[in-house]
Order: sequence, then structure tokens, then C-alpha cells
Amino acid sequence: MPETPQSAQSPRVESPDSAPLHTEITQGAMILTLQRPERRNAVNQELADALDHAFAVAEVTPSIRVIVLTGADGYFSAGTDLSEGTSPKTEDGGSYGFVRRQRSVPVIAAVEGFALGGGFEMVLACDMVVAADDARFGLPEVKRGVVANCGAFFRTPSKLPPTLAAEMLLTGDPISAVRAQHMGLVNVVTEPGEALEAACDLAQRITANSPAAVAETTRALIEARELAEEELWPLTERASRVLWESEDRKEGIAAFFEKREPRWRTD
Repeated sequence: MPETPQSAQSPRVESPDSAPLHTEITQGAMILTLQRPERRNAVNQELADALDHAFAVAEVTPSIRVIVLTGADGYFSAGTDLSEGTSPKTEDGGSYGFVRRQRSVPVIAAVEGFALGGGFEMVLACDMVVAADDARFGLPEVKRGVVANCGAFFRTPSKLPPTLAAEMLLTGDPISAVRAQHMGLVNVVTEPGEALEAACDLAQRITANSPAAVAETTRALIEARELAEEELWPLTERASRVLWESEDRKEGIAAFFEKREPRWRTD
């Protein structure tokens, strides 16, 4: 779990290497690294709880000005750990511990490799995105008989053209970081292996500004998003309920774990 720094100088603080979330605080930025490489950084409840705790620490620590969220071992995240069944949630942060959190600390996603399913929905919950040019973003839920249930239904078309959002949601096929930048989702594209460094550079551009102005601007952006999304979350919840009881979900998940193509019933 992340530690709360004791001074306003943003001391360097690190969490144990064995933790599912590695935390480092340096130069005003809290760097959060998802590290469940054996599960492609998929999120289970333990990791969601760790993210929830880290975000809570950031909100009450004045020296933490920006959060940079990234993944270990060359990829961002495969989203929900399907062995847990549903997206892990926390009371304050919602899915993955931060997707619906009220906050005043801006968040930058640093993406290498891929951000798929809930991993992409985590990216959509961030304020800015830096990605390696070989990174991929995707919503493959329809390939598994489930639906994207952490905001992708409405956040994808709010950050990308609606036709591209429909393509991603209905085909399950990923898009490249270069295409995502061209369409307005990604702020900075880097060479492979350089996304975190570029995200930290972007964080330093933010920390050079007024702490109060940055916090209030971020808070206003999040509150405006919440107002716009208030009536949209029930649409996701309804779709999730329908698919939870369907044979498609059972077949899609079984095919995923058995590493085969699903055999959908159409009768």
C-alpha cells in the first residue's frame, strides 16, 4: 500500500515489489504501476483496493500534484481478472477503485503494449493519455459474451468519434495508439518503452502551475463529467444484468479460458 509522505517536498516513496500495485512518489507525482504480470495486469479485488487507497492518499496529500498510472512488463492492463467474474469495485472509487471517483488530482495514463476491456475503461477514466506508438486500445467484451460495464458505452463516444466508438464496441477489434491520437484520445505518442518518461514530463508541466488552480480545474472537470453521465450509468447496469444471465456469457468466458473460439447459439 502507498505511504503518505511526511513533507511538502514530495519525497521518494516506494511500495514493496511484491505488491500488486507499485507506488512511487517523486517530484510531486505519484506513479502507480499495475504489477500482476502473470495475469497481464488484470485487476482483481486486491489491486482495486490498492488503487482506491492510493487515490485516497493522493487527495489528502498536498505534495502529490499528479497521478501517473501505468502497467508493468510492457503492457497496461487486460482489464478485469475474469476468474473473479465481475469488475472489482470499491465504495469510494467504483470499478477498479477509481473509475467513478470524485477527485481533484489529475491522472495521466502511460500506456505500453495494450489497454484492453476494463484496461481501456481505466484509460478513459484518466484525464490525459500518453502511449507508445505500438500500443493498442480495445474493447473485446463482445467476443466474450459480455459488455463493457465501466463507462465505455458513453465515455468512448465522448472521447472518440461515435462511429469509431461503435466500431470498437461492436467488433471488439483494437485500434492503434497512432489512430487514437489522430482521433483525439491520446495526447502524446512515444517510441516503445518511453511512455512513462513522457507522462512524467507532462506531469512536471502540470506541477509547475498553481496547485489550487490545477486542483479546482480537475475537480470541475470531474464534476461536469459526473453530471453528464448521471443518467447513462443505468444503461450499462441494465445491459450487464441481461448478459450476466445469458448463455453467451457462459460460453464466451469458457472459450476464453479454454483458448478456443466461442460457439455461439443463434436459435
